[in-house]
Formats: sequence, C-alpha cells, structure tokens
Amino acid sequence: MNDLVSIIMPVYNRERYIGQSIRSVLDQSHTNWELIIINDGSTDATKEETRDFADPRIRYFEQANRGVSSARNLGLSRMEGDFFCFLDSDDVFTRDSLTSRLNVFRDGPPDLDFVDGRVEERDERLDQVLRVYHPAFRGNPFRQMLRISESCYLGQTWMLRRKPNVNYSMRNDLSNGEDFFFFLEQSRRGGKYNYTEEIILYYRRHPASASADLDGLNRSYQLIHKEIRNWPEVSIRDASFYWLKSRKIMFLSYLFDGSEYWKAFRSLFQWT
Repeated sequence: MNDLVSIIMPVYNRERYIGQSIRSVLDQSHTNWELIIINDGSTDATKEETRDFADPRIRYFEQANRGVSSARNLGLSRMEGDFFCFLDSDDVFTRDSLTSRLNVFRDGPPDLDFVDGRVEERDERLDQVLRVYHPAFRGNPFRQMLRISESCYLGQTWMLRRKPNVNYSMRNDLSNGEDFFFFLEQSRRGGKYNYTEEIILYYRRHPASASADLDGLNRSYQLIHKEIRNWPEVSIRDASFYWLKSRKIMFLSYLFDGSEYWKAFRSLFQWT
C-alpha cells in the first residue's frame, strides 16, 4: 500500500526529545506520509529544534497554549491522508511502524478501521525495556473500550482509516483521557479493530510523563461516565463496568502516587 498517512504530533516544551521523534518518522520504511507538527505555545527551544528538519512532508503550525486536545484538533483539521495516527513528541516510531499497520489494513476486510500494534515502554534513554504492551482483541472494540481494556487500548497508538464526511475532533473539556474518549467515539460508529505483532512504538518513560494530573484524570473519567450513560447503545451493565474500572484505576493511581492516600479511598465512593 502506498497510501498517504497523516501523522499528528502536538508538542509543548519538548526540545530535549522532539528531534528523535521527528527522525523516527523520517526513517520510516513507508515514505508516503505527512507529519503535522503543532507547537502548542512552547516556551523553550522546541521551535528551533523542529525547524532544523527541512523536508516538504513536514508541516509546521503554531498556536497559543490551548492544551493537547486543541493542538491535535488543529492537526486533524489539516490532515490530507487516507489513514492517520498520532505520535507524541517524546515517543519514537520503529522503522516499520507505518508499514506493519498498513499491511494489516491491506490484508483485512473493508470494514477494518483501526489497527494497533505492540508497544515497548522504555526508560528515558530508550535503552531499557520496562514493559511490553500486546493487544489481544479483534473485532469491533466499542464494548472493550467501555471496559477500559488493555486488550485493545494503551493510548493514542491506533492507526485509523479516514472516513469521508466525518469531522474528527477531540473534546477540549477533557484535561486527561481525551484520546480514550476519541477512540471510544470512533469505535461507536462501527468498524473493526486488529493489530500487528510487530513493535510499532517506543513509549518513553521520563519524569514529565510520569507526573500525571490525577485529579484531572479523575474529573475526566467522571465527565465521560456522564456522557456514555446517555448513549442508547450503552446498557446499565456497560456503564457500571466502565465506572468500576475507572474507580479501580483511580484508587491504584492515587495509592501508588503516595502523596494523598485519602484521595485513593475517596475515589472509590464517588459517583456522577
């Protein structure tokens, strides 16, 4: 397949890592791509690092700092590809990241709309593998997404077939989990999910990536719960699965964060 793939990369203050992320795109075995970089009001040397790469396939945009959803939405509105995916500005594609996923699309049915792959979580220098994510689901992923299941979801690692007359956008009112809700909405439209056995991404674990806004994540889980309860195809059982899984995630996240243990126990009894 020689289809054009749009790669959307939001960036905020990533001067230290963005060069390696861009080079991983330039090194792709599939060469028909466009990299859409959205500088979300960075105050460091991110712009200068980005401008060091002169390639007509790289499209650069700037905006005042409005958050990652707004940045990704600008990229989504400007993409021209037949397929699209996301790459964070501190992560790295493997050489065959695009090729391996496109091959799954090529060999799959017409209603195959989402392709994922294995991901290695690595240390800051990308030298040490900390854990490997391996998808394990095939089919329409909507119900699995409602269960926040790692069988089909780790983060923004899906490649999507671009559909005509679809306005792709993420919710700006979610400070966390905006990518989860975006994929949940897309799977709600239908379409099947599959994956390649190949590693598609090195996820870089570093201090900034580890410092999650847990209160923001908790609020986002609650907002999503309010939303899905109004969807006619979501049963009480589905909504309950989602809520119980989100409470487990928040309990463990607060507990392992270790700063405010009372929030861990309070999160178990919250309701929307």
